Amino acid sequence: MPVRMKQVCVAIILGLLAGTVHSHADDKETAAAVTDEDGKYFDKDGTPTFNIKEDGTVDWYTYSGYRRFNSECHVCHGADGAGSTFAPALVNSLKTMSYADFLSTVAEGRKNLSAGKESVMPAFGENKNVYCYLDDIYVYLRARAVGDLPRGRPAKKEDKPEAAREQEASCMGG
Repeated sequence: MPVRMKQVCVAIILGLLAGTVHSHADDKETAAAVTDEDGKYFDKDGTPTFNIKEDGTVDWYTYSGYRRFNSECHVCHGADGAGSTFAPALVNSLKTMSYADFLSTVAEGRKNLSAGKESVMPAFGENKNVYCYLDDIYVYLRARAVGDLPRGRPAKKEDKPEAAREQEASCMGG
């Protein structure tokens, strides 16, 4: 099992052990990057996060998340995670959704039957184009949710770190 998938499984298990609903509030302060491991940023709790420089340059993983979101998720969740008639605005959902809940929902999917309206989030746990880039998608949406990243393609990005190349090759089987 690739390292990334093991991390996803651990996060899902932890989320299930803690219960299905988590109280979580995200904002600019909570999302602030405090550590950096080979170009990948983490907040004070060790949750993946973004780093956007004053000139607008985004870290590689945020840029990658933008690309992956727009190749796999935007069809239902709308451009830039702003929502659609098919699925909710993830820029709103991520303000209250924990990292573990995000991983669990994307990997396992979700079915919601309320008020006579059925909504289904398909499981993407077997889709390498999603699960190999879950952190990237998460940090992109997190940056959008807390208001640090405007709509549209980021104009400037950091170079792709070697660690990202290695993880991608390992996960994608290349």
